[in-house]
Amino acid sequence: MHTKQTFLAILLLLIAVLPGKAQNPDYGNNAAAGHYAAINGIQLYYETYGSGKPLVMLHGNGGSIEAFRNQIPFFEKLFRVIAIDSRLQGKSGGSPDTISYDLMASDFCALLDQLKIDSAYVLGWSDGGIDGLIMAMKCPKKVKMLAVSGANVVPDSTALPFSDILWMRNFVEHDTAASKTEIALNKMMLYEPNIPFADLVQIHCPVLVMAGDHDIIKPEHTLKIFQSIPGASLCIFPDSHHGVCQQHPELFNQTVMGFFNKE
Repeated sequence: MHTKQTFLAILLLLIAVLPGKAQNPDYGNNAAAGHYAAINGIQLYYETYGSGKPLVMLHGNGGSIEAFRNQIPFFEKLFRVIAIDSRLQGKSGGSPDTISYDLMASDFCALLDQLKIDSAYVLGWSDGGIDGLIMAMKCPKKVKMLAVSGANVVPDSTALPFSDILWMRNFVEHDTAASKTEIALNKMMLYEPNIPFADLVQIHCPVLVMAGDHDIIKPEHTLKIFQSIPGASLCIFPDSHHGVCQQHPELFNQTVMGFFNKE
């Protein structure tokens, strides 16, 4: 009897623990899903999950694939998710002397070429959203549909609070403890992107522009991006900050999926 109880206890423990591990891999550090590709002179790291139509996920500044820990489990059931570490971030290579949004967008388009993917759905958050907009302009055939959250097209106080600009300026100019990578990534945000609103008319794929109602990106800037892209859709999430994909993942995922379903 004691043996049967012990066996039952072990069985229940396995049932409780093992599925959780299978469903929650170490995103951004998952050897089973991870790959490297030689792209534009660097080793670009990415992870793939699921099967079906390709969906590229692009994270924010200083982040990694792990930022989409609440999106990958949802979308891998419906797409072939390709989550990428942007250059100089996560496990991807790169030099602090060579970093820009245009270059990162070029990396992603080149990766799709290498993977022989004609076009993909693209989901970009923050810097990843900027990259997605550039992809839709510079390699339009690669972007089937685009969803961006918390993106900006200029780095000035029309888009960002002046206090945040001052903080970045002080960080870049005076933080002696910061690494070269941290300085380079913040310097990029301080001086880029510089995309004229008029250029957004070049985007012809369906676009969903999203932000939180308390996003670091000013609401009037998000609205102007939406208004500048022909046929775009707009979603402002209530009671949400810049990281709405992490703050309200279920609402975020369902909203993006609803948009992609309009194809």
